[in-house]
Amino acid sequence: MARSFVASIVSRQGQSANDKLLNDIKNPFSSAVTTTSIWSAIGVSVGVMLLITAFFSVLRPYNSMVYAPKLRYADDKHAPPAIGKGFFAWFTPVAGVKELELIDKVGLDATVFLRFTRMCRNMFLIMAIFGCGILIPAHIYGGNSSITKGLAGTNEAKAFGLMTPQYCFGNIMWSHVVCAWIFDIIIAFFLWINYRAVLRLKRKYFQSPEYQMSLHSRTLWIRDIHAAQRSDEGILQITEAVGARESNHRAAIGRNVKELPELIEEHEKAVRRLESVLSKFLKNPDKLPRRPAMRPFKGDRRQARDQKIDAIEYLTGHIQQLEATIREVRESVDKRNAMGYGFAIFEAIEPAHNVAFAARSKHPMGSKIELAPKPNDMIWKNLPLQKAVRNRKRWINSFWIGLMTVVWIAPNALIAIFLTNLANLAALWPGFASTYDASPHLWGVIQGVASPALTSLIYLMLPILFRRIRIRAGDQSKTQREHHVAAELYAFFVFNNLIIFSLFSAISTFVASVITTSGNQGVWNAMKSAQLASTIKNTLCSVSPFWVTWLLQRNLGAAVDLAQMWTLFWTWFARTFMSPTPRQTIEWTAPQPFDYASYYNYFLFYATVTLCFATIQPLVLPVTALYFTIDSWLKKYLLLYVFITKTESGGRFWRMLFNRIIFAIILANLISMLIVKSALGSWTMVGCIAPLPLLMLGFKYYCAKVFDNPIKYYTRGKFQHTDQALPDPRKIRHGGDRIGVKFGHPALYKPLITPMVHAKAQHILSTIYHGRTGPDNSDGASTIGGYSDSAFAMDDMSATQPGKMARFADGTRGPPRGVGAEMFEIVPESNLDFGYYKNRAEFADEYGGGGELYGRPIDMMSERSQTPKSFLGHGGDSGNSSRASSPRTSGFPPGPGGSRIQPEYDAAFHPAYRDGPHSREPSGGGNGLYNISQNESESGLGLVHHSQPVGFSEPAGSVNGGGEEQYGLDRWRPGGRGYMGVPHAPVDEEGDTGYAAYRPGR
Repeated sequence: MARSFVASIVSRQGQSANDKLLNDIKNPFSSAVTTTSIWSAIGVSVGVMLLITAFFSVLRPYNSMVYAPKLRYADDKHAPPAIGKGFFAWFTPVAGVKELELIDKVGLDATVFLRFTRMCRNMFLIMAIFGCGILIPAHIYGGNSSITKGLAGTNEAKAFGLMTPQYCFGNIMWSHVVCAWIFDIIIAFFLWINYRAVLRLKRKYFQSPEYQMSLHSRTLWIRDIHAAQRSDEGILQITEAVGARESNHRAAIGRNVKELPELIEEHEKAVRRLESVLSKFLKNPDKLPRRPAMRPFKGDRRQARDQKIDAIEYLTGHIQQLEATIREVRESVDKRNAMGYGFAIFEAIEPAHNVAFAARSKHPMGSKIELAPKPNDMIWKNLPLQKAVRNRKRWINSFWIGLMTVVWIAPNALIAIFLTNLANLAALWPGFASTYDASPHLWGVIQGVASPALTSLIYLMLPILFRRIRIRAGDQSKTQREHHVAAELYAFFVFNNLIIFSLFSAISTFVASVITTSGNQGVWNAMKSAQLASTIKNTLCSVSPFWVTWLLQRNLGAAVDLAQMWTLFWTWFARTFMSPTPRQTIEWTAPQPFDYASYYNYFLFYATVTLCFATIQPLVLPVTALYFTIDSWLKKYLLLYVFITKTESGGRFWRMLFNRIIFAIILANLISMLIVKSALGSWTMVGCIAPLPLLMLGFKYYCAKVFDNPIKYYTRGKFQHTDQALPDPRKIRHGGDRIGVKFGHPALYKPLITPMVHAKAQHILSTIYHGRTGPDNSDGASTIGGYSDSAFAMDDMSATQPGKMARFADGTRGPPRGVGAEMFEIVPESNLDFGYYKNRAEFADEYGGGGELYGRPIDMMSERSQTPKSFLGHGGDSGNSSRASSPRTSGFPPGPGGSRIQPEYDAAFHPAYRDGPHSREPSGGGNGLYNISQNESESGLGLVHHSQPVGFSEPAGSVNGGGEEQYGLDRWRPGGRGYMGVPHAPVDEEGDTGYAAYRPGR
């Protein structure tokens, strides 16, 4: 069949064209490996990089929304240094921020990222000195003189061949043995000193106010709980089994939230779809087009999909039905249907970490105890999965990822054969040949753009695809998912873009030789005569110039990242030619999350390529050192001013990076042994390199033993058991430990988003819409399971008649709720800025970075009641409302030049984030807190916003409470205290749910 295929090509196109095509099929990546001038590559990459950097320096002062969004929105503690408008004004502030300051400015994850880039820079700089100083002279002057003499003065490709061991044989290969040891020692040294530095940074992170006052720092996550222990008491029994009996802590078992997450996700999609429809329909409110129509959603059985219906009416009705369903499901959630996970919350950090350390290698009562990540780090829909289910999903998805990694060889080869050289496609496809011959210049341009564009698009989609696969595989936290995504991307790149790309020609040549000669001398003799090792050596030497030029071109990618060219283009295009919704416009102004998995994959891949080719083509060492020197500087600016860390993990990426570098140097050692032996080196040389992989594995074990536990655990103390009787739990007034009930599923309290409409269309909303999507309190305050919807719904107070609702002032009844503009969230043009919404849950989940950047960490415990802010919703808004509150239009808008927004209510939180005490001038002053003009209402000034958030009562005489009793939602919630958001059975008068309450008297 293959012969007939080739014969048909020959008969159509001629022998010469098909000989080239067959050679390309034999080595599909040969066109990519074609050597170009190294000097021209340096000139182009460095020149274009400087041009793009100059473009950035010119646009930066006038586009702070793109180039410095964090400077606009961060609080004083987390704000980066101010930057002037000069061309080089951004150099000095970036250089002036030291590493210890970076933890406060960008977080520990970003600090570790920058440290890793500096480590690679320093490591490859030193390796370049030894590699180029030892190996290049050895290769040039130690090569076989009968071969190298004829190459003197020839073209650049052959000159670069002299720098490789392609023509070296015998004792000169001792230089490779020496460099292999030197490189391993350098890498081990840098890994060791950076492991120590990461430990030092992590200990500083442990002492930071954010960590000390956070809820997750004192919370344990218990999973794989057996059915018999699925209760609050059962969790306390599990923690007591590992020595937590004397520690005062509380427990919260996970609840079955049924289909709530899916309903909320569907509600959000419907709201966004309605916003998009309204944005297009109301683009010109004074000249409305025909009302939009759509087909009902797939799966909606209320409407037939064979005909289109009014989009606005359908979407609003669908949203209304979803809200009613969500309310019903929330009311039906209770404590009786417990899941196999839960949380134990301690009064202090030390006992929580002590318990986690004691249980690190144990499975008390069959469960697993570990430190809890932040609530926004949880992948909540995967938490109920038991270990057997997770293992099965992990194996299935690992199989698909492995299969995809292997199968990608074929399309990758087809792209290299046909898309990088369309003449090959024309030789195979006569119909295309005529078109190709008619417009060769046009197809030449397409050929130059199509291959890199398609490859880049695929590599941009890979992280998204891998993330979805990892969620389906059962990953239970976003940090865990990102670790797996980075590791699997790295494996994909190393296998396809390094091993297959570099060795495809050698393997295909070896297989073809064996098939050709096996008939005469047998398979084994044919394999020996094919000399696979020598073929691999020559192939690696011939492909090495490509990696030098390829690594040089990575500097362009670093400059493009800095210039944010895609962001600039897309926002301009969308605003000019499309109809973006107010929500989309607000999201464009927000700091974007940094994709750690993708960037770590790129950096690890660059490092792996460099280490593998360090002894083959030493020029890769200074080239890679140049890249990390430039990118460590540019990424520092981006992390300081542009990007945020979406989910702070506390530097947990470091261990994954360390392991991949160890793998890369072991792979490089194996290649060195292969090169030495194929160059007729002795087995003694191979034996001298052979211990290096074992030594690196031993070094890995040593570092894990010495550093991992201090990095992971705040304390590792031992419990001191005592026979002394515990005090009567009914005589203990619990205050701070009542936070145990707050680590609940966000579907129970997550506010439902309200459709946003631009203010220019406010006057005609009542004429186009007749449904309800806003809060409806006409029947009184509604309570969803005592948890989510408003227990107290307040109308705005009239500015002219205090005590009267604004819509009932002057004896006239205003428009009823649910009609006209009150159905929507009206967004003026001046409020299309992330600064007004940065503390809203719907925006903070994606762009809030955990809230630390804006001075409102989502799990920060309040100063007085020690209640976590997550209980109050993002930004401290009441957790009772199923709707997110509207922004305060009277807040401080962005100042000129991109000055940061500093809303006055930011000062109401922990002292670590306060700009200063509130100003309370005498009554005669003009700006005192209580000096209100006659035309201003209290609600307009936001005076109520500084009130103590609802929480739990504190013990009388406590330091925080000042001796006064603080009342929380327990005062009004039916059913007593317990798991938030669900109906409860009555409890005793004291409301104690600790394990001590279940113990018999002693």
